Amino acid sequence: MAQDVADTSRVAPPENVKKTFKERLKQAGSNWQLYVMIFPVVLYFFVFAYIPMYGVQIAFKRYMPIHGIWGSPWVGLQHFERFFNSYYSWDLIWNTISLSLYQLIAGFPAPIILALAFNEMKDGFYKKFVQTVTYAPHFISVVVIVGMITSFLSPSSGIINVFLNKLGFESYAFMEDPRWFRSIYVWSGVWQSTGYGTVIYLAALSGVDTQLHEAATIDGASRLQRLWHINLPVLVPTMVILLIMNFGGIMEVGFEKVLLMQNPLNLATSNVISTFTYQTGLLEAQYSYAAAIGLFNAAINSTMLLLVNWISGKLSDTQLI
Repeated sequence: MAQDVADTSRVAPPENVKKTFKERLKQAGSNWQLYVMIFPVVLYFFVFAYIPMYGVQIAFKRYMPIHGIWGSPWVGLQHFERFFNSYYSWDLIWNTISLSLYQLIAGFPAPIILALAFNEMKDGFYKKFVQTVTYAPHFISVVVIVGMITSFLSPSSGIINVFLNKLGFESYAFMEDPRWFRSIYVWSGVWQSTGYGTVIYLAALSGVDTQLHEAATIDGASRLQRLWHINLPVLVPTMVILLIMNFGGIMEVGFEKVLLMQNPLNLATSNVISTFTYQTGLLEAQYSYAAAIGLFNAAINSTMLLLVNWISGKLSDTQLI
């Protein structure tokens, strides 16, 4: 009996034993077409995202182009200390965070609401027309969008001020007032991106089983109740993933649009980290200082991404990694 027990202890290894390198190589060879398809993407990120990380070290050096990266002297955290001790550092951080949070609060629910509305509409000309009208602004260039905003809000000939004059109000220079900058930036972005942002939510809603709606209708559920208890729960995983990704870019705002809308009179709210880095690094040639600020910005984004992803994992089963 003891011998039988001893023999059973030497049974074959469990099924979930790790595959050998040879087996993995064989499996990869049988799916070589997939690896060929993904290779350009991997190469793109390797060339444009990973190789440039070599230059991050200039954030800890006093970089001089004549000496190159290796020949420039190390200065440690001097550039970071200079930034945090400056009078403008916290203004830049606050402008960046406040603009990004405003954009998140105003822009994140809009595609969800529009997608739910589209899903309730019957297929036909009207639905296709409305979808086309809401998708179209996404394909307009940022330069054109800012040109339209500047033209519409012009104190002399802008359509908004012409309308205000008809109502008896005086013309107002919206683009020159720092208090209006955030609202103009955010709501023009909502108008431009909401329609196209519904695509991913409509794709998620297409997977809803119609039998659930039929059963709910038989049970007497209203359209609003079916939307709340059937459609919305289907969107929750997609919403969580996109929310995590948005928090991962909390310190990143549309650099091109901010720069194009920026002028000396609205700098109090329009000067964000990305535009300051551009001016300091490229226009003033303070490469190491700008690299240090950019590295700090990236570190905050990475930290926020991991933190929100961890919180999401604790509160739900939806995570990026």
